[in-house]
Amino acid sequence: MHKSFLLSGSLLGGIAVILGAFGAHKLKEMVPPETVTTFQTGVQYQMYHALALVLAAIVFEKTSSQNLMEWAGFCFLAGILLFSGSLYLLTVIKATEQVGLSKIGIITPIGGLFFIAGWVLFFLSAMKIVK
Repeated sequence: MHKSFLLSGSLLGGIAVILGAFGAHKLKEMVPPETVTTFQTGVQYQMYHALALVLAAIVFEKTSSQNLMEWAGFCFLAGILLFSGSLYLLTVIKATEQVGLSKIGIITPIGGLFFIAGWVLFFLSAMKIVK
């Protein structure tokens, strides 16, 4: 089993629960509703891909294409950092009313591309199992 994916996935899943609770309760007092929605999107995608990391750790041992599965996990990690991280940063910028940093949103689609790449690599690796 790929231990770092298992550990990262479980940690990032727990952090997603904490951030989700914060977003559902305290964040509503700090920012407008559309910003809360942006934050919650980051939390949802973080949780989905934290679970994907745990799954990648489990499937890693079962595939003959471990290299592809490893790259899938790294893509999931990069996607969480870039996609969810940029949405969290946009929320902080909105909450603190900072100016000049709103262009950080350009990073979000790059994170989305990493998520897509991770799932494509996961699929290719899984194809080796079902042959």
